[in-house]
Amino acid sequence: MSSEKLSGNPIEMGTSFFDRPDVKLETIPVGEGIPLGLESVFDSRSGIGGAYGSWGKSFNNEDLINLIENWLDKSVQKEEKMNLTDLGFTSRHHIPLLSDADHLKLELEVGARILKEAIKSNGWNPSDIEGVLLGISGPVADDYVCQISRQAGIPESALKVSVHKACDGSMGALNLSLNPQLVSPGQINIAQELFGKKILVGGIEGLSRFICKTQDRNALQLFGNGAGVIGIIPGESIKFLVGKDYESYDEDGVLTVRMFYPHSGERNPGKSMIEISKDINSGMRVAGLMHEPIDNSPIAMSGMMGMVKLFVRTGVQVVSDVYNSYQALMHKVGTPEKSLTVAIAHHANFKINSLKHKHLQKIGINFPMPWLLSDFGNVCAASNMIAFLRQIPLLKPGDHVLFDGFGAGTYYDVMAVEIGG
Repeated sequence: MSSEKLSGNPIEMGTSFFDRPDVKLETIPVGEGIPLGLESVFDSRSGIGGAYGSWGKSFNNEDLINLIENWLDKSVQKEEKMNLTDLGFTSRHHIPLLSDADHLKLELEVGARILKEAIKSNGWNPSDIEGVLLGISGPVADDYVCQISRQAGIPESALKVSVHKACDGSMGALNLSLNPQLVSPGQINIAQELFGKKILVGGIEGLSRFICKTQDRNALQLFGNGAGVIGIIPGESIKFLVGKDYESYDEDGVLTVRMFYPHSGERNPGKSMIEISKDINSGMRVAGLMHEPIDNSPIAMSGMMGMVKLFVRTGVQVVSDVYNSYQALMHKVGTPEKSLTVAIAHHANFKINSLKHKHLQKIGINFPMPWLLSDFGNVCAASNMIAFLRQIPLLKPGDHVLFDGFGAGTYYDVMAVEIGG
């Protein structure tokens, strides 16, 4: 796999995230003990910091097959094995089978610890936080965000928002926190409410809890646990420029995902697939309709080519729309020479991102799209945030960054922002 295809930045090919020198390793006392690794990032120039990490045992591509065969209780055939290195992944993290009570205990502890670490990395106190917005594909509890916020010492008065838009979840959360045009009838304008306040935005994905129950060989090889949370002050450390959210129902069921969160399951043509509600602790839930597997399994994929067609074609159009809006804004404010420094894209897999980059170049849109998550696998809503935290040291105040989120459903959140300072 060439490291030059997306940005010229070398693809990180370490064997395990846990081996990185700045990772703080802990053991969560659940079951026989679950390893948790967290890395903190803070950039004093922009005032943006956060934390990211994973939990469970680290499996390289070869050992992963043994784990999957244990889950399936049958062999994975040669033709079923994916070339994971070419897809950009060298390892991912998984936990052993646990009871429901232990899963809840584990993920509450993981969530609370990463929120605390993100707060600490910014030099804030838990009492400073006025908003927590998290993307979560399959929450372990309906009020997960409220519970981990309370456990982290965040005030009850802080706005809590759970965003369930599969892999697009954290970008949906970031878009809501920055873009004042995203407001639903009868709901508060989240971006206006949080402007100038200290908030946490991210994605927390305990995927192996339910991925292990699928029979889909592709899903079993691609996904793993991961989390990334940033601390920002909208309008100060990150300034919104232009953005768009887009949804298009996956008619063919190319990537079907079970909804582990409250949703009516009803689809009304001409209306949004997003339902907004409150959880039992008065937190806010933004839940997207999914095309669910017919056998009620957690996830089913039609194949890699179907994934490419699902995400690349529409994804290129949404990015193109936002890019054109960005250029128009730059001309309007008198800086037509300004360009996007980098694009932080969801890391579905390297081939999807490479093809998307290639199609954008064909229509005259070109910016770096670094590949940054080889040691995590596809961690859904966490991936954009982990990638951003790894890119932060290379950014400087005034840089313009494109966030490109996409996920099953199908949902897209793309926005251009300015790094403050």
